[in-house]
Amino acid sequence: MLLFLSPSISLQNMDTIVSNSALLFIPPLPPVRTVTSNSYSPTTSALALSSKKLFSGFFYSSGSQRRQLGLRNSSSSARTVPKFTVASGGGIQQINETQFQDTVLNSDRPVLVEFVANWCGPCRLISPAMEWVAQEYRDRLTVVKIDHDANPKLIEEYKVYGLPALILFTNGQEVPESRREGAITKVKLKEYVDALLESVSVA
Repeated sequence: MLLFLSPSISLQNMDTIVSNSALLFIPPLPPVRTVTSNSYSPTTSALALSSKKLFSGFFYSSGSQRRQLGLRNSSSSARTVPKFTVASGGGIQQINETQFQDTVLNSDRPVLVEFVANWCGPCRLISPAMEWVAQEYRDRLTVVKIDHDANPKLIEEYKVYGLPALILFTNGQEVPESRREGAITKVKLKEYVDALLESVSVA
């Protein structure tokens, strides 16, 4: 027990000091308990659970919980990126290695072959122009499309190193000087096709 004495009280008589109303009684403090790091602590456990709940609620909460918090669902807000494919359209026929002999080499008229790939950006750029050529020259020219990745034998045989690649075939042979690689505008493509058809008709 601790006793705190007022400065005005004399220390001559201990009995008087103990009974004096100026004494202030301070109850003893409880013993301090040392808690190790692996001991259970209700306070720290509650805080940990609360933090965990807050963390999981912010990042991994269900759809209803996220709506209550005014958060958007990442799946609904994500943008849908259109995927380019080599599907034929606008009069362009898509063929593979097994159809190449009959469709291209055995054709009775010129065939313009376009080598493309799904991952090829320039192929995507010239796609509308190629569809226009297929429609515009449908009476004089056949336009076909070949997937680069799905037809490795043709790629190796004709040594197609750049995409998109255009090659004109007539009478079962590649027309000399007809190979063109890379993107091309509609105007340039028309000039290219006109020049090729003229050279073929002269020959």
